[in-house]
This record gives sequence, structure tokens and C-alpha cells, in this order.
Amino acid sequence: MSVTKSESSDEWFFSSDQYILSETDDKGLIVYANDLFCEMAAYKIEELIGQPHNIVRHPDMPRIAFKSLWDDIKSKGFWTGIVKNLRKDGGYYWVHATALRKIHNDGQVTYLSVRRVPSKREIETCIPLYAELKSSEQ
Repeated sequence: MSVTKSESSDEWFFSSDQYILSETDDKGLIVYANDLFCEMAAYKIEELIGQPHNIVRHPDMPRIAFKSLWDDIKSKGFWTGIVKNLRKDGGYYWVHATALRKIHNDGQVTYLSVRRVPSKREIETCIPLYAELKSSEQ
């Protein structure tokens, strides 16, 4: 895999031909994570399974972004957006995420998240927006 760390910051990168995948149950607990998710988040699979997906939530992310995520998933069945994630070692990485509601034949609901590399422009647009939204939180 081609995971690299910036030489000038704690930012980590993965290649544009890779996808981070994970699935949670209806309570948001991780039931599946691919190898790239583990590598980017700096956790072993055993540390992730059964944990809340927000284990990788970066403190720079405004709460309203996740309210939007859940509102969209409930109304449309999916959400897409740019997310800054936190690594176990304190580093971070940006993703262009798509979260999907998955209804199984037995009625069970799980949530699948597919993340790819965002563009520099997408990240640069989000940094000041997220800072502004975060500063208005109480």
C-alpha cells in the first residue's frame, strides 16, 4: 500500500487508486474495516471492531457536519462530503467520504462508508468553513 506521511506536518496520505472501506451496525459500531482503513487510522483491526466509528473523528470537525450526514442518510439513504479524520498517533488524514444506508434482506440496517482521496481544492475549501462552523459551536 502506498501510505505516506507529510515531511512538514502530521498529515497522512493514501493513493488515489485506493479506497478506505468500513461498515458499522445501526449503533455506529464498526463491524468491518479494510486494511487501508486500519493503516490510515493507525489501528489494528482488533482495536477497531466493536468500537464507535467516531474513534477517528478529528476535533477540528464541526458537529453540524455529522448532523448533516445523519439527516441525509435518513432522508436520502446516503451522504457525501469531505472529512478530516484523526489517527491513533495524533496525525490526521482527509477523505472524500460517501456513507450509505444498507438494508439487508432480514431488515437489519448497517452503514457502509467508502472514502477516496479528496482534491486539494476540496480540502482548501473545507478548512476555513469547518473552522468557522467549529467556532460557532457552543
